[in-house]
Amino acid sequence: MLAKDLTDTEYFYGHKACPGCALGIVCRLALKVCGPRTMLVLPASCASSVTAVYPQMSVLTPQMTGSFPATGALLNGLAAGFQAIGEEGVTVLGIAGDGGTTDIGLQSLSGAIEQGRNFLYICYDNEAYMNTGIQRSSQTPIGATTTTTPAGSRSYGEKTRKKNLFEIMIAHRIPYAATASVSYVNDFVNKLKKAKETKGPAFIHVMAPCPTGWGFGEDKTMEIGRMAVENGLWSLMEYQDGKVTVNLTAGDPPKPVREYLTAQRRFRHLNEENIAEIEKVRDEELAIVRAWRNV
Repeated sequence: MLAKDLTDTEYFYGHKACPGCALGIVCRLALKVCGPRTMLVLPASCASSVTAVYPQMSVLTPQMTGSFPATGALLNGLAAGFQAIGEEGVTVLGIAGDGGTTDIGLQSLSGAIEQGRNFLYICYDNEAYMNTGIQRSSQTPIGATTTTTPAGSRSYGEKTRKKNLFEIMIAHRIPYAATASVSYVNDFVNKLKKAKETKGPAFIHVMAPCPTGWGFGEDKTMEIGRMAVENGLWSLMEYQDGKVTVNLTAGDPPKPVREYLTAQRRFRHLNEENIAEIEKVRDEELAIVRAWRNV
């Protein structure tokens, strides 16, 4: 399935997100693929804040907003409910940020996957808690400055590497898991279609660059997302039938990370030593991806 094959019908519009926000792309494409028979769940997040501003709703399918940590539990309960009443053909869809997924919502998501019911969970990863003031999350990359990991004389920003959510999902032996990027629309749309058609829980971790939190021009969202892949800081992969497939990753050697880092305000304080450390971590993570590619 390609983007050009999508319906012209819009199920998501009129939102109040920041200009250039990748979240709008994620929601728009996900609802186009999933269609009108979708039950959408949003936690407290950028997604809920910009789509449900009384009295205006930006989603044309049924939608509920739950508590911050409960997206997985709500999806599981809804899937169980539809199953109990024999209601078929409904896509139970959750869209949550990285903080609500990899931090406060991880236990709920893990428990929901264990139950094995039919739902699709999308984590849009903008690498911080953007809705509440740009605090760090476990998806904030090394070196990034946030309001809780500020750069200064005693710190150069975030010091720990990103939690590998894709590997965590694989550890659950989930029927389908994937990484994606809004900058590679056809890849994302194809994975959405596979996830929708999966029997059992499906998960997509999609990179969603944030102009406000990352500090780049609102017209650069797609470019920044592509640079992340070309510089080896993000790879496009999927897990299905017990096998990992690498769809796209950086070349060998990858482009230097400097181009990507200097394009964003959150990294502009970094010195040569800091950049070298980031490249070292990048190379270690890429080695794992290339090992999967060669299996």
